[in-house]
Amino acid sequence: MDVLQAIVLGLVQGLTEFLPISSSAHLLIVPKLAGWGDPGAPFTAVIQLGTMLAVLIYFWRDIVRITWAWLRSLWTPELRGDLDARMGWYIGLGTIPIGVAGLLFKDAIEGPARNLWLNAVMLIVFGLLLLVADQMGRKKKEVADLNMRDGLIVGAWQMLPLIPGASRSGSTMTGAMFLGYTREAAARYSFLLSIPAVILSGLFELRHVGDGGGPPVVPTLIATVVSFVVGYASIAWLLRYVARHSTIVFVVYRVFAGTFLLTLLALGVVQS
Repeated sequence: MDVLQAIVLGLVQGLTEFLPISSSAHLLIVPKLAGWGDPGAPFTAVIQLGTMLAVLIYFWRDIVRITWAWLRSLWTPELRGDLDARMGWYIGLGTIPIGVAGLLFKDAIEGPARNLWLNAVMLIVFGLLLLVADQMGRKKKEVADLNMRDGLIVGAWQMLPLIPGASRSGSTMTGAMFLGYTREAAARYSFLLSIPAVILSGLFELRHVGDGGGPPVVPTLIATVVSFVVGYASIAWLLRYVARHSTIVFVVYRVFAGTFLLTLLALGVVQS
């Protein structure tokens, strides 16, 4: 992997991590279309640390407030009903499903799940699910209405993006909107819920950077920095966008991209 490839993949990661269109699928598809090698699951997980740093900086006030409220609630029972303290529990417990699934299906995630046919189908299927959730969801609940049941259900939806093409933000937003949350509330909780899972995944795969079969150090670092810069702008844009618009533009893009990829695969233009 050279510097140009690293910059392009960093841009792709930053642009697609928070939009409900699947960053992992794009990090698999773009190199294939460009004739580059597969950057691999470890590379994808590590450069997500860049976009996650963007989340930490963008939401730092919320994160500090939630963390402090949760810690105080451990020895002050009357604080356990506070929204910030509850959010700490919801985020922590909501991370368990993806953590368990990630460990159980690690080999499949890094191997068979990176099949382009599967990715193309997931882009279409989860795009349509996002459309159904956006159209049928009541979109009345705000983040303040979050409870343990809803937090765990959305956490279960977060397992689905272990298959590239499903989209972490898209899946959790879909789950939240099916439960009646507004688009903006769904997006905000999706960002906060992703923090532990992405950081732990990235740190776990960091050990492969620079080793014989892993991604090279310098290109990985460049891609991570680029993904941070672009990702920060993407967060701000998405929160403003979903507050005023439906997710139909993302659905159309996902269906088009998935269909286009299936066509290329069927014609033999690209190989899975």
